[in-house]
Amino acid sequence: MTSCVVLLFSCETRNVSGTMFKDDVDFLKRFTDVIILSVDEHAQIAVSPDMQGRVMTSTATGANGLSYGWINRELFESGENNKHINAFGGEDRFWLGPEGGQFSIFFKKGEPFDLEHWWTPAPINEGSYDVVDQSAAHVRFNKNMQLENYSGTRFDVELNRTVRLLSDEQTAARFGYPFADVDMVAFESENIITNRGENAWDKETGMLSIWILGMYNPSPATTIVIPFIAGPESQLGPPVNDAYFGNVPQDRLVVKEDILFFRGDGEYRSKIGISPYRAKDILGSYDATNKVLTLVTYNKPDQVYDYVNSMWEIQQEPFAGDVVNSYNDGPPVPGAKPMGPFYELETSSPAAALAPGESLTHRHTTVHIQADEPVLSQIAESILGVSIEDIKAAFSVED
Repeated sequence: MTSCVVLLFSCETRNVSGTMFKDDVDFLKRFTDVIILSVDEHAQIAVSPDMQGRVMTSTATGANGLSYGWINRELFESGENNKHINAFGGEDRFWLGPEGGQFSIFFKKGEPFDLEHWWTPAPINEGSYDVVDQSAAHVRFNKNMQLENYSGTRFDVELNRTVRLLSDEQTAARFGYPFADVDMVAFESENIITNRGENAWDKETGMLSIWILGMYNPSPATTIVIPFIAGPESQLGPPVNDAYFGNVPQDRLVVKEDILFFRGDGEYRSKIGISPYRAKDILGSYDATNKVLTLVTYNKPDQVYDYVNSMWEIQQEPFAGDVVNSYNDGPPVPGAKPMGPFYELETSSPAAALAPGESLTHRHTTVHIQADEPVLSQIAESILGVSIEDIKAAFSVED
């Protein structure tokens, strides 16, 4: 969505480094059905029913504008169906957790927790989702699926997933900020899972969680920004979990009193997470080259602390997981080819303790904003609590 009709300087063509939205859409249409949601031809999002209803990419400035989502062109062109993961890309994809542990749905019982034995469950990795409702600004999907966890528990799940393009007014209300003098696209996914089985989901046999992941184009000038709740570790635990793939080096992760900075350059495989005791309902990233501020928010419930644990190990605390994650892709071992590269911003619902027929809803909102840096800095300070200059200074990023 664009708010640039009044002040001409916010509508000027900016020098950008990346792919145009129309080029990504034309590419996608060679391989899959694409639904374009747009009401003004400026803010647009591309959604694929064939790719499990994921938002593939978006733009704030029309067909010739910058395309924000990472798309794995090589995988599309290969025609392969990768049972480990079809990493086609996309800014908002529906997954379920947990990834690791005794209640994992990505590992089969008795197999080691390593990449060779890691398999994305088929219902969230391949196949289309049914379109049940559609307008210029939304599309709703439905999918019934069956999954089995590492401990042998079966889950019968119905998913209702709605992707909505948000208006400027809706976005301003959601963030409590006017967003004047900017080019902007905002959208949300509302994801509802229902227990269609005969047994309750509980801590004894395992629970699922909704897990939404956004994949974006990395660059040396991209920095991920995650505010968190300050306080003593004795009460709240560590500010960040960086042990997923080995501790993150200090030149890639900077942790302050109440905010952290994480490189989104796609050059070093690393992942971080924030626990529900520390997580706020906001995270983001800044691409200093293209002057794009990305914000992600979600519906984090108060006083809820049971989140599935995705660490690749048999766990002592399987419901002491993270609610917010970020992943930076890179070679899994020196000299190897990365999966992307890309970087991710991720949010999760609490563990779904659902009796038969009960449902859980998780909303994940993504906003991309292009503007001059003084305008972006005001937004970043208001919503993330840090200026654009501070973001760039974290790793001495240059435009």
